[in-house]
Amino acid sequence: MTGNEIVELIAALMVLFGSFAAVISAYGIVILPDVYTRSHAGTKSSTLAVLLTLTGVFIFFWSAEHYISVRLVLGIVFLYLTAPVAGHLICRAAYHSDVELAGKAEDTILQHEE
Repeated sequence: MTGNEIVELIAALMVLFGSFAAVISAYGIVILPDVYTRSHAGTKSSTLAVLLTLTGVFIFFWSAEHYISVRLVLGIVFLYLTAPVAGHLICRAAYHSDVELAGKAEDTILQHEE
């Protein structure tokens, strides 16, 4: 294997792991019980999924085509900065709107506050 093939293999693995993380994120959004845990699944793992996928695509084009895409770099930076902030704001809005936790989680948090 040449160096170019190894880099392309790494890029393909990043895209594959990004796709796997996206499936896990979608599963978490559907299965988890309340807005807080769904927000966690929706922001953390989907951010990882998109960042892995975009970074894999960036590495592939950089190694195969010798092309550096400014749009991909800006997309990676934009998602890295905005997705965690959006997740935080969603949870904060839910907290200030008095959205209840799912059953067992609420009992655990109340025990720690007493």
